[in-house]
Amino acid sequence: MVSEAGTGHVQNSPHIAVEVGSPVVAFYNEIKTDIEHVFVEDDPLKWSNAHKTAILIIVSAGSMIAGLAVSIQNPANAQIQNDLQASTSEISWTLSIFILVQGLPGLIWSAISEIKGRKFVYISSVALFLVASAMVASSKTIGLVIGMRALQAIGSSALMSIAAATLADIYEPHERGTKMGIYYSAPLMGPALGPILGGVLTQSLGWRSVFWFITICAGVVLLALIFIFKDTFRKERSLTYQNVLQIRAKEGELQHQHLDKSSHTFSVADKPAQYTLEGIASPQQIGEANSRTVAHASSMEDVNVSLADVNPFPPLRKILTRVNNLVILFASGLIFAFSYSISYTCSRTLSEYYGYNALQIGLVLLSSGTGSICGSLLGGRWSDRTIAKLKQENGGSSYPEMRLASTRPAMGFLPPAIIGYAWVCEKHVHVAAICLMLYLAGFLSTWIYASTLAYIVDANPGRSSMIVATNSVFRCVFAFVAIEVAIPIQVTIGDGGLYTIWGGIMIIMEVLTLTVFYKGKKWREACEEKDGRESQ
Repeated sequence: MVSEAGTGHVQNSPHIAVEVGSPVVAFYNEIKTDIEHVFVEDDPLKWSNAHKTAILIIVSAGSMIAGLAVSIQNPANAQIQNDLQASTSEISWTLSIFILVQGLPGLIWSAISEIKGRKFVYISSVALFLVASAMVASSKTIGLVIGMRALQAIGSSALMSIAAATLADIYEPHERGTKMGIYYSAPLMGPALGPILGGVLTQSLGWRSVFWFITICAGVVLLALIFIFKDTFRKERSLTYQNVLQIRAKEGELQHQHLDKSSHTFSVADKPAQYTLEGIASPQQIGEANSRTVAHASSMEDVNVSLADVNPFPPLRKILTRVNNLVILFASGLIFAFSYSISYTCSRTLSEYYGYNALQIGLVLLSSGTGSICGSLLGGRWSDRTIAKLKQENGGSSYPEMRLASTRPAMGFLPPAIIGYAWVCEKHVHVAAICLMLYLAGFLSTWIYASTLAYIVDANPGRSSMIVATNSVFRCVFAFVAIEVAIPIQVTIGDGGLYTIWGGIMIIMEVLTLTVFYKGKKWREACEEKDGRESQ
């Protein structure tokens, strides 16, 4: 292990003293560092703004198509049912299975992206999505439609799960709120535009044209990923990769030479890279307790890390055992469940009580989508502004929970807006009132969600793709449950009762978010300290 003399030497120079008789030589010396700022070649954080913007546009376009695939089918349901002689239950499953499945494979895609890179996952998943979309468009039975919709969801889940991690690869924390807001507005445009596009295509060209349209859009994104997108993943900045590397090292895969069992001091400049660590931490950081080991890039090249090493459950356990993560994930899931519930039940209300057709319903729901997009863009920007202000007030230092302060302006207005929607629907007042309440509910709920999404990335450095994938699981499971229970509750107690309950649930969501704002730093640091002790 690192000798006392060696430790002192590390604190004053980039030379690192290690005991080379061990197969885990690269991991015995621990350096505390911000893993998101480890030195890497061709650093994505230093790419030009134009390059970063191109990546933002590509992943946002992919996420928009994934969101579009959820709702664009709705206006075509009647035609699908008649053409394929399907039951109402089977049509319901084509929607429910997509929402449920979309969240779950994200964990696998996320783990793979931490080994093989973002680009590999994007191309694989979008290609799968494209093939499944074409199969749905040419299906002759409802069973095949249901199966291919599930495959569509598997393909689209990568776009929803690791896009935010891609943005974390290229943007600094103080920029992420704004960029996350821009990104998240894209998948929100899908549900907003889906009913309109679906209605126009179904009425003019038939239901199959809906899925051919999705196929063409997926093809455009796939070409952009192949020829324009540049991989943002760097092994040195991935905790998942570092952990796998450490396991492989313990198995002896870093021992390429026969070495004496004695302590030697190597210089980064003049000794083999596989036996050195990169001196990236400051003197004050080196030697502190609870530090993080980071292997040099060249040592990684000698290690064969394959998909067989991918296991999403250990990092998932790390995420879910942190109280701050668990609480904010529940809050995030509740927001997403509300968004799906209101769009699902509003369609039924407008159809049954206002006599609207698919296109008219889509135009009304566009007010909710517009509000959500505005809330995402403005909420993300306000989030960055808030954290910058609090950082200045805190002597130039910041921590992730500061970002959640930006959610407070929206919290006082969200429950009243939802309850207002409840009773304008219940009393069947003029549709303009419904549009206004839909806009406010979408704007305020997404304002909060934009900050929570940025927070979970900030609070989990090195695990950005896994935490976003976990968030996708929570929100899709919550949305699935919300959709399954929404109509029975709506039939029983009406929109007034249903969305009064949702107003109360949103108060619970706000309490959870504020709890993380006030207590999250303490919880997070306690878990980090525990993890540090366990790794020693």
